[in-house]
Amino acid sequence: MSIEYPIFFFYYEDLERALNFYRGVLGLELAIDQGWCKILKINDSAYLGLVDEKKGSLRAVKEKGALLTLVVEDVDAWHEKLQEKGAPGLTPTFLNAEIGVYGFFFLDPEGYKIEIQKFLK
Repeated sequence: MSIEYPIFFFYYEDLERALNFYRGVLGLELAIDQGWCKILKINDSAYLGLVDEKKGSLRAVKEKGALLTLVVEDVDAWHEKLQEKGAPGLTPTFLNAEIGVYGFFFLDPEGYKIEIQKFLK
C-alpha cells in the first residue's frame, strides 16, 4: 500500500480568476477539470486543487491558514517573471542564512501566500 501523490486543495470565491492566475502567471498545467474543481500539476509528484467554495467541502476564508512553497533552481528568474506579470504582494528576494534559504513571497488573487525558494545547504 502506497501513496501515489499529494493534492493540496485551496478554496476560492472566484474559481476562474484563481485558475487564470495559476495557469497564466505560474504556468501550471490543468491536469483534471472537474468543473467546480480544477486540479493543476505542479510536477510529476504533486498537484494543487482549486475548488469553488460554493460546491466544495470547505469555504474560502479571509485569513488563509496555508502557505504554498515552490522549490526552484533559479529564484531570481522566477522573481523577475513574477514582477513582469504584476504578481500581487511580491516581496524583494531575501536570504535566510540561519536555515539556508533564498527566496521571496507573493500572493494569489484571493490572498493565499506563495513562496518561491531555493535551499542553499
